[in-house]
Amino acid sequence: MSTIEQFGYRQELKRTLGFADLMIYGLIFMVPIAPFGIFGYVFSTSHGMVALSYAQMARAFPMAGSVYTYAGRGIAAPVGFMAGWAILLDYVLVPSLLYLIASGAMHSFVPAIPVWAWLVMFVLLNTGINYLGIQMTARITRVMLVAELAVLAIFLVAGVVALAQGKGQAGAFSPIFESSSFTWSVMFAAASVAVLSFLGFDGISTLAEENREDARRLGRSMLAALGVAAVLFVVQTWVAALLTPGRDKLIAEGDLTGNAFYDTAAFAGGQWLAVLTAVATAIAWGFANSLVAQAATSRLLFAMARDRQLPRFLAKVDPKRQVPVNATFAVAGISLAVGLFMSTREQGAGELTSLVNFGAMTAFLLLHVAVVVHYAIRQGSRDYWAHLVAPVIGFGILVAVVINQNVAAQWVGGIWLALGLVVLGLSYLSGRGPVLPKEVK
Repeated sequence: MSTIEQFGYRQELKRTLGFADLMIYGLIFMVPIAPFGIFGYVFSTSHGMVALSYAQMARAFPMAGSVYTYAGRGIAAPVGFMAGWAILLDYVLVPSLLYLIASGAMHSFVPAIPVWAWLVMFVLLNTGINYLGIQMTARITRVMLVAELAVLAIFLVAGVVALAQGKGQAGAFSPIFESSSFTWSVMFAAASVAVLSFLGFDGISTLAEENREDARRLGRSMLAALGVAAVLFVVQTWVAALLTPGRDKLIAEGDLTGNAFYDTAAFAGGQWLAVLTAVATAIAWGFANSLVAQAATSRLLFAMARDRQLPRFLAKVDPKRQVPVNATFAVAGISLAVGLFMSTREQGAGELTSLVNFGAMTAFLLLHVAVVVHYAIRQGSRDYWAHLVAPVIGFGILVAVVINQNVAAQWVGGIWLALGLVVLGLSYLSGRGPVLPKEVK
């Protein structure tokens, strides 16, 4: 079994997580009920209708840092920096987005408490839990997963009953394929939005140094979490799409209020179901999902700072709790500042949503390249499916998704990458270019 000492690092984080902990962490990051919150937008965008590479690289390099580590070790240090820089855009903004959406939802239920106050409460709560250690985070995620699955089960039962009562608004297979509306650009545009929900399997990889089992188990937990989440997403969106009232108007005008799923829940089971699903979404995004997103972001900052790619103070580990303490507080501060600023803008949540996926797509592209370079080219692997065919197919699909992304996201993402290249160039000019500790054979 590979150890981080083999790659020139000290073991500073606490190895306490097992297969179940990692899988549950990934599921909470992906949010089993994520479609509740983005259903309307994806429904409208789609006109009603990568994990294997991670597993391979986690096995080769069992360290924190996700695609930053995999691209850096698998290809070259400067490529790793750009991969880390790219996905950093997502990780830094995702907690802010989650806090903002959840705070807005809670404000709609308790108007006496302003959005900014809810946001502050969510940030303080999650920062406190993350500071207490990864074990506390793992315990909380188990409880939250059970709660989310319970709400999802209630919705599915109510939905099936409604369909049995003849409330269906479309044909059984229309949510999967509608010949009159289907185009490849439509499918990839919808995928570019929905991909946010699958960032969880990347989040699992950031906990590599807190995994107490064989590195292979880390990869398997990613695949397991992805498989379970995919099934849950398909089932709930299928049922919701069959029951969505005002389908044509929603497709034509989009989900302007963000209430499409809750309107569907009310149509299926009554107003109580709409309230239940809305509150569950707010808590899942603002507490559970933000909790694990903040943990993942702090590990990415820690890994890059440890290699002098970011300010060194972010690599500090609390000796008692064995968590990257400064990185954890830095993420909280950034999330709070961005969230509060965006809460003052009329389309703040929408603007953040358009930005958060570009960085992940770019980093995932480099991940697939890293698999081919490390295994197929350097090691001459004969496992052609895992180390050549699958990464190439994944690369092609991601290129199509990026091309069909929101134009604003493309522009901002491109500017962010250009800024990263400037930072990389300046680091070389100052004699502090990216250099990773050498592997000890």
